[in-house]
Amino acid sequence: MQYKSSLSVKKELLLHIGLWLVAAYFTLFSPGKGILLSMFQLTWMLVIIAAFYFNYLFILPRVFNRVNIFKVIAGLVAAYLFFILFRYFIEELIMSWFFHSSNYPDGVSPLYYASDNLYFGSLPVILSTFFWLIIRNIRLADHNRFIAEEQKITEIKFLKAQINPHFIFNTLNNIYSMVYFKAEGSLTAIEKLSNMMRFTTYQSQKDQIPLSDEMDYIKTYIELESLRHEAKDFVQWDLEIEDPSVLIPPYILSPFVENALKHGLLSAPTPLRIHLKATSSQIHFSVINHIGLQQKDSHQGIGIDNVSKRLEIYYPNKHRLDIDRQEQQFIVHLQINLQ
Repeated sequence: MQYKSSLSVKKELLLHIGLWLVAAYFTLFSPGKGILLSMFQLTWMLVIIAAFYFNYLFILPRVFNRVNIFKVIAGLVAAYLFFILFRYFIEELIMSWFFHSSNYPDGVSPLYYASDNLYFGSLPVILSTFFWLIIRNIRLADHNRFIAEEQKITEIKFLKAQINPHFIFNTLNNIYSMVYFKAEGSLTAIEKLSNMMRFTTYQSQKDQIPLSDEMDYIKTYIELESLRHEAKDFVQWDLEIEDPSVLIPPYILSPFVENALKHGLLSAPTPLRIHLKATSSQIHFSVINHIGLQQKDSHQGIGIDNVSKRLEIYYPNKHRLDIDRQEQQFIVHLQINLQ
C-alpha cells in the first residue's frame, strides 16, 4: 500500500486560486459600481499575497516543525516585519520613485508607520496561518489513517513472525540439553528466553520503545543463538550510544541482525560486525556479515522488506537504508533522522 493524501498538490493549488478569487472580489469589486481598480489597490493585493506566502511557505513550516514559544514569537515578528518592510518598499519607495505618489503622507515617522501596519499585517498572517493549519491537519489525518491501515495489515505478520519458530525450538532443545546435563548457565539461558518472550509479547505492542530496550533484545537474541554455535566471540560490537532513551519503533533494528545470524558465516575470523552510533537527533546502524553457504530459512521473521516499508511509514524522507551484497559480505547501513 502506497501513501497518498486525499488532498493532492493540484487540489491545494485550486484551493489557493479560489481563495484569491474571493479576496480579489471583495477588494476590487464594489456593488453598484463594478470593478474599482486603482494603483494602491493593486499594490495592496501584491503586499497581501507576498506576506501570505512568506508566512505560508517559510515561517509556518519551521514554527510547527517543533513548536515552542520562542519559535512562535520569532515567527510572528518575522512575518510582521516582512509585511511592514515590503509594503513600505512597494508603496512608499517604488511608487514614489516611478509615479511620484505614496500611500502615506510625507513626514510620517517610522514608528507610526510600523505600529499602524501591525493592524493591517494581521490579515495575511492570520489568514495564511488558518489556511496552512487546515491543509496540514487534512494531510496529517490522512497520514494517520494510512499508518493505522498499515498497522492492521502488518499486525498478523508480526504475530506470526516476530520470532523465528525454528529459533525457539532450537533454543529450547539446547536449554533442555543444558538442564539435563546440569550445564552451567542453563538457568541464565532460561531467563534470557523468558525476557525475549516478554519483549515479544508486550514491547512489540507499543508504538515506540527506548533504544536501549531494542539493543537488549538484540543482545539476548545473539546470546541465545550462540548456544547452537561451536564458535565463540563471533560478534564484534562497536557501540556509541549518547542517549539510550531515544524512542524508536520496536523491531526496527533487530531484523537486520536476525537476518545476518540466519544467513551469515559466523566465526571469530569472520565475525558479525554491529555498529551503532546514536544521539538524540540521529541513529547510524550498520550490520556486516560474511555470506554463508547454507540454505536460506524459508521463514524470515519480519524480514528486511517489511522493515523497509515500516521505515517509510515512521520516517518518511528522514531515513536512508543502504543494502549492499558483495562477493563475500552482506552490508546493511541504516541512518535515521529523529528530528
